[in-house]
Amino acid sequence: MKKLLFVLGVFISLSVSAQELFVFTEPASNMPGKSLGIRDMNAFMFEKDGRLNYHNMPELMWGINKKWMVHVQGFISNRQEGGLKVEGGSLYAKYRFLSKDDIQSHFRMAVYGRYSLNNADIHQQEIETMGHNTGYETGIIATQLLHKVAISSSLSYERALDNKPDYKFPTTESNNAMNYTLSVGKLMLPKVYKNYKQTNMNLMLEFLGQRLNGNGKSYLDIAPSVQFIINSQARVDIGYRQELYSTMNRTAPNGIVLKFEYTFFNVFK
Repeated sequence: MKKLLFVLGVFISLSVSAQELFVFTEPASNMPGKSLGIRDMNAFMFEKDGRLNYHNMPELMWGINKKWMVHVQGFISNRQEGGLKVEGGSLYAKYRFLSKDDIQSHFRMAVYGRYSLNNADIHQQEIETMGHNTGYETGIIATQLLHKVAISSSLSYERALDNKPDYKFPTTESNNAMNYTLSVGKLMLPKVYKNYKQTNMNLMLEFLGQRLNGNGKSYLDIAPSVQFIINSQARVDIGYRQELYSTMNRTAPNGIVLKFEYTFFNVFK
């Protein structure tokens, strides 16, 4: 724990305009209004039996206005027999209800909700409606930007339902949980901003946790990552997620995440 506090302290103590775009979590800010974005997330997770668990999650994002944003996401995985299969998808919406702006800083708060459908087998105690469980999640996010440092935290309630048509959620397991996150990001490059065409590099450290309400089991992960923003329009993320501790059954908690994203501005007049 002392090492974790030291690493987090290094990120926060670095000199404090960074993008608040995190790899494993969403910030309270939205994408620009009247814009469309495409994103493809690739997760290479290491099963505890030695197999590689691959998930591909293509996503279409719509910035309706400065307060509302909607995502539609698909779930593709190789966990089931027969290679890659489409396992479901989700609808995600976020509403930013608070904005406080100052010189070289701002504070945002938002609420969000996700509803997912999934037809895969239920194979772990961890609840994850982004790629594993049918169900829903609702929560609140707060994000503070301080010059070159962005700090964001979220708290959410998540509930798993049956993975229809073949897999009922086990009655012996907790079907709902509380999730909590803390994310810190630092703009490393460019050192001196000249124009929007400069490639930006952000370093990030995120903590991702869950507690099952029914039995009190929990986990906490750490996820360092690097992010590149190209021409203020394209984005490449490379991150690694590592379990710090867990008292619940999780089949593939550790692995590498690659994300590719592109935003089309002013699509809707």
